[in-house]
Amino acid sequence: MTADTADVPEVIRMGPPRLTAGLDQYIRMGYEAHLTVHGPLPRYDASGLVDLAQRIGLTGKGGAAFPFARKLQAVIDATRRRRRPAAVVVNATEGEPGSAKDQMLLARAPHLVLDGALLVGGALRAESVAVGVDEGSPGVTSMPAAVAERRARLPIRVVQQPARFVSGESGSLIRGINGLVALPPSRKVRSSDGGIGGVDGLPTLLSNAETYAQLAIAARIGAEAYCAVGPEAEPGTVLLTVNRAGARRPVVVEAPAGTPLGAVLDACGTGPGQGVLVGGYHGMFLDAASAVSAPCSRAGMRQAGGTFGAGVVIPLPEDTCPLGEAHRIVQWLAAESAGQCGPCRRGLPELARAFGAVVAGGARAAEEVRRLAAAVVGQGACSHPDGSAGFVRSALTAFAEDVGAHTERAGCGRRVRGVLPTVPWSPDPGTAEVGRVSLKVDWALCDGHGLCADIAPELFTLDRYGFPVVSEGPVPAWLTLSAKRAVNQCPALALRFAPSGR
Repeated sequence: MTADTADVPEVIRMGPPRLTAGLDQYIRMGYEAHLTVHGPLPRYDASGLVDLAQRIGLTGKGGAAFPFARKLQAVIDATRRRRRPAAVVVNATEGEPGSAKDQMLLARAPHLVLDGALLVGGALRAESVAVGVDEGSPGVTSMPAAVAERRARLPIRVVQQPARFVSGESGSLIRGINGLVALPPSRKVRSSDGGIGGVDGLPTLLSNAETYAQLAIAARIGAEAYCAVGPEAEPGTVLLTVNRAGARRPVVVEAPAGTPLGAVLDACGTGPGQGVLVGGYHGMFLDAASAVSAPCSRAGMRQAGGTFGAGVVIPLPEDTCPLGEAHRIVQWLAAESAGQCGPCRRGLPELARAFGAVVAGGARAAEEVRRLAAAVVGQGACSHPDGSAGFVRSALTAFAEDVGAHTERAGCGRRVRGVLPTVPWSPDPGTAEVGRVSLKVDWALCDGHGLCADIAPELFTLDRYGFPVVSEGPVPAWLTLSAKRAVNQCPALALRFAPSGR
């Protein structure tokens, strides 16, 4: 790592720094600097670590917010029951566009993450630690360097995952570490029952990078000091990634849990605009008034009608069409699916098409979107359909006036600026989405044969006159072959590929 590492997300601290301590002095904290700032790491046995996690109310910081103590106890029980050693996995993948908190930790404070993982590994007497990172992320260089800087008691390996939205799903990460394709498994299996090594493998404790870093802080300062900040129900600090329109880099904010979101936005030099997306693309939109007063905690966001998720915050400025922005993301979510079950293969593409009709001003389109969103909930092999449905429904609620404007006037008069990103943040400003294409129809040539809908029904539907209706979004990776067949076999040569968004 070099001084160029300064080109990582800016860090702002509101209140006492914990995860971000020392970052005002160091671009990246090597092991010696890390020990100077944080001090040595104490050791805990399994029961002591469970007790610590319970006392501070630690939950997963990747979005699901599962209680860490329960997860840890499940692995302890599995190791005793099966008489097998445990494994520890750090989920440091961040395929969520707009999120950069974990990448900031990997790039600037990697030893905090390793501390937490090794703390758990020592308590469980684990066999190994694996750290999953996105291809092209700062973790690819920073984490191996951090491993080399210290003499860990456990073997640690860094495993690169494809930088895709579904790659961060726990089952995808376990499959990737096991040498399989990094996609959600068709059957849900708890990592405590079958993680590293497959279904009959080692009981595995898997959690998010920030979760391990929070545990490392709590282990050093103790539960009482940890709980001195934030509300009683959710003590400690939170990391938020705030995306500002027009800015090249997001801002990572460490703030006491419960801090009003309006204060966070003020600290970042921005406002709520016409509404704020909180939690990422499995999160929810809040209207401007609700967003300003919403506390930055899971309970606070829930009470405001939203969800905290992975702590992603994206205000929508006044000069962009909010429904058009949401439509872009619904298309992207459909393309990012694994395509392994019905809700992803058919449900999400249909949802994207229906949302496009809302943007176009269809009189009953919003009702159809709500119907399709309800139909995919609880039906998928992973949580991707459920999260996508929640995103869609919140857009219709938060921007209800715009839905009316599009219905009455076929639009709100604002262009779509592309404020909501579709590429995971990278320190390289030249990074672009690679290989994303969409399908285009040459209407001067199309004769309405309908063969394309027979070859690729997930990509094409036919209107009442027999002509194809195709999504403007990118072609999902799992439908690339079907799309090529449709293009190559079109009798009128009316189909072609084009870069997505053109």
